[in-house]
Amino acid sequence: MSETPRLPAAVEVSALVRQVNAQGGFATVLTKGEADAGTILLLLCENGHDQRVYERMPMADGTRGWHCAKRRDPDDPQPFQDWLDRRSRQDRDLWIVELDIAGAERFIGLAV
Repeated sequence: MSETPRLPAAVEVSALVRQVNAQGGFATVLTKGEADAGTILLLLCENGHDQRVYERMPMADGTRGWHCAKRRDPDDPQPFQDWLDRRSRQDRDLWIVELDIAGAERFIGLAV
């Protein structure tokens, strides 16, 4: 099965930031990665709470879909930050983008 052509990471990130901001949320690039093929991690939250990270993972049908990779424990936030820092060190091409808006999953095609 052939893979669907992919948008350059910078274009996808820019579109997400514009969409969230246009809907009254706040979106920002926390870490800027490789413009064309960088991996994108999305830090989703609402008013800074319920932080969770989504990344694309291979699916059974050969496509790539968004998957919740990590959730921040409000009682013990350090492991979450350590995980983000470790991912940044491991992948210099990594984008980390924060989308702070209610129902942020809708911007990546997931049901809220």
